[in-house]
Parts: sequence; structure tokens; C-alpha cells
Amino acid sequence: MTATVVVCPRRGDALPAAALPALRGATTVLAAPGLEAGAAAGAQEWDGTDPASLPVGTVLLLPAGHPAAGTGAVAPPVGHAVLDAIAVMDRLRSPGGCPWDAEQTHRSLLRYLVEECYELYQSIEDGDRTELREELGDVLLQVLFHARVAAEHPDGPFDIDRVATGLVDKLVGRHPHVFGTGERVATAQDQDRRWDELKRAEKQRESSVDGVATAQPAVALAAKLTSRTARAGLPADLLPGGDDPGERLFRLAATTQLGGGDPEDALRGVARAFEARVRAAEKAAAADGRDPHALTAEQWRRYWQTP
Repeated sequence: MTATVVVCPRRGDALPAAALPALRGATTVLAAPGLEAGAAAGAQEWDGTDPASLPVGTVLLLPAGHPAAGTGAVAPPVGHAVLDAIAVMDRLRSPGGCPWDAEQTHRSLLRYLVEECYELYQSIEDGDRTELREELGDVLLQVLFHARVAAEHPDGPFDIDRVATGLVDKLVGRHPHVFGTGERVATAQDQDRRWDELKRAEKQRESSVDGVATAQPAVALAAKLTSRTARAGLPADLLPGGDDPGERLFRLAATTQLGGGDPEDALRGVARAFEARVRAAEKAAAADGRDPHALTAEQWRRYWQTP
């Protein structure tokens, strides 16, 4: 009887673990033409002979979806499309690809990274699932693009696999209660505190505010600094407390953060609501035949929709 092993072409030369016993006991291993896993297994090329007529002890390697695979077809692994995205990025960046993509650097891509993250943020705020899926793809593109540029660095190159491996190591290392033994975490708050402890030890930080990204929006920066220093035991009365606008804004952001809120999200919510009321007033004025770009203060008040 012939053993048919169905493999996923997206896995390259990898074979299913369940196929190993059959391969070890095979007298002959055949593989569909061009199948990478077949070459890795030292298989001979299959000439299309009916599998049922092949000699006993034969193992036939077929790609998923092949007509002869019958009901043995396997679904592609989760994440398989990311491999396609990596291949497309490599093609765009390589000789003969896109001139614009080939010219980009980490620095030239910075503004796109910021824009795409904010567009993703807005899709989540708006609850738009279609936009959310698309914007997640755009953010993924930025990761793939930067990793591809990094692979070409003359002194310190690294590729997407190094990026992913670093992420895996970080996630496993910071979740000993999941991937290790003997440690327990009862609540999300406990995990948040444990994550911070592990990160501090891992990064060997000298200050409670080491690692805070100062390029983030000012309200979010104030909230992050407040959160970090509160964990370090800084008394609230040592937070900025003056009367100039910056100190008052910081104090308001800090108070919101310490109260369990998110000042950046709160301010964005007010700003988005204000934007919507502006647009509604302009639309109402235009419906009355007025120029929405030349409204008087009195007309603004007439068309303004209070919450």
C-alpha cells in the first residue's frame, strides 16, 4: 500500500512530523515535481503513475491541493500569508523591483510609520472592521519594510526572522507563569506589575523613566511618565504643580492617569466629538444656502449642536 503524505508548499522543505514514521519505513520515496520538501527528503520525482499501482512501501509526497491528494489535503498553516508578504517586500526592494522602495531608508520611512499607526488608532476608535483589517496590514508593511532595509545594513544587519525571534524570546521570558513552571499570576494587574519587574531586570534600567519614548504625543508622554514614577513610589505632590499652561496640562493628565483613566484617549474623544460638531454645523449652514467657510459668530452659534 502506498502512503501519501500531503505537505504545504508554503513551509518550504519542512515535512509534517506525522510523516516521519512512514518515511523511515519507506522503500521508495517519490515527490511531485518541483516540491521543495521532496528534494529535502531525497525523493525521486514522481512521474504521475496512479498512486494505487505503486509498489508496497512507497511514500508519495504531494502538495496540498493536488488532485491525487484526495481528502488528505491540509490547510495552510496560520500565518502563511505573512511569508507571501515578505516575498513581495523582498521583490520590491531587490534589483529590478520598485525604484521608490529601493531608495527608502529607516529615516525616510518614519513619517509613514507614524501616519499608519494613527490611521490604525482611528479605525479602532471608529469601530470600522474593514478599515481595521486594512490598517493592520499597513502597519505590518512598515515592520516588513524596516526589517528588509535592516537586512542590507553593512555593519549590523538583521532580518525579519531575527525580529520575530527576538519577539518570541521576549514574550516567553516575560510570561514565566505561562511558559515556565512554578510561578503563578492570578490577575491582569499582577501580570502588569510582574511584566514591569521583568522588563526592568532585563533592560538593566538605571531610572524609572528609562525607555519612555519622548517622541510620543505630549499628553500620552505625561501620562506615561506619571505611571512610571507612581510605580517607583514618587509622591503625587512632586508632580509639576505650577500655574503655567504646560504645568496645568501635565497635572490634569497626571490626575487622569492616576485615577485609572487614559488622558490621551479622553482628549482624543473630546477632539473627535468637537470635529463632528464643526462638520455638522457647516453642513447645516450649507443646507441653508450659506457659505460654511464664511460664517459669523452668530451663525456658528445658530447651527451649533450642543452635546
